[in-house]
Amino acid sequence: MTTARSPYHVYVLRCSDNTFYTGYTTDVERRVREHDAGDGAKYTRGRTPVELIHVEPFDSQSEAMSREYEIKQYSRAQKERLVESSDAEADFDT
Repeated sequence: MTTARSPYHVYVLRCSDNTFYTGYTTDVERRVREHDAGDGAKYTRGRTPVELIHVEPFDSQSEAMSREYEIKQYSRAQKERLVESSDAEADFDT
């Protein structure tokens, strides 16, 4: 079970070329800034600016890494559905 202060997060970015990048971190805001500055993953360096479009919290690094791997195996259509479902949840919460 995750808490509001979960130490690990899996995130999905939309890159400037409309591709997706998935990663995990302990500080989502810092990591997105790093990607935007060109200091993030090699994949995102030529694809800035990036937009944070999905985040999932986890209590352990192993859970986050497993979920990151799972999402990276998704097809583009599956990733789009994941993002759409998180958008729907955000709209429902407001």
